Amino acid sequence: MNILSLLTPKEETTYLKSKVTIRQVLEKFDYYKFTVVPLLDEEGHYLTTVSEGDILRFIKNNCNFNLQMAEDQLVDNLDLYRPYKALQINCTIKDIILLAMDQNFIPMIDDRGVFIGIIKRKDIIKYFYQKRYLEKNNGI
Repeated sequence: MNILSLLTPKEETTYLKSKVTIRQVLEKFDYYKFTVVPLLDEEGHYLTTVSEGDILRFIKNNCNFNLQMAEDQLVDNLDLYRPYKALQINCTIKDIILLAMDQNFIPMIDDRGVFIGIIKRKDIIKYFYQKRYLEKNNGI
């Protein structure tokens, strides 16, 4: 199996840069309706993920939260609860499946740690479903 066939490339992926503000993160979550987004540094290296839960904990721990304050706080000030692990593009399908059991998507990086896209759990399931369905219907 070619892992690249499951990859949603960076150009088609929503991600954040580490120097965005909390308000910008809130706006991106609201616009795209995502709950977890990859966080990259300025050179495009994968750092971690930011989740709605991370933002909510920030709000809870900063009782005087307001949108003006969110414009002054950078996303890299967040305490992250459960960041997603990334895999290198030369990993095995077994690595991908094992990680997909715990994550909705897998951030993929090249050998320099640069973010190249994601593999969605949905696409993994779809691939194996279609493979099984086609084999069954072709008498294999």
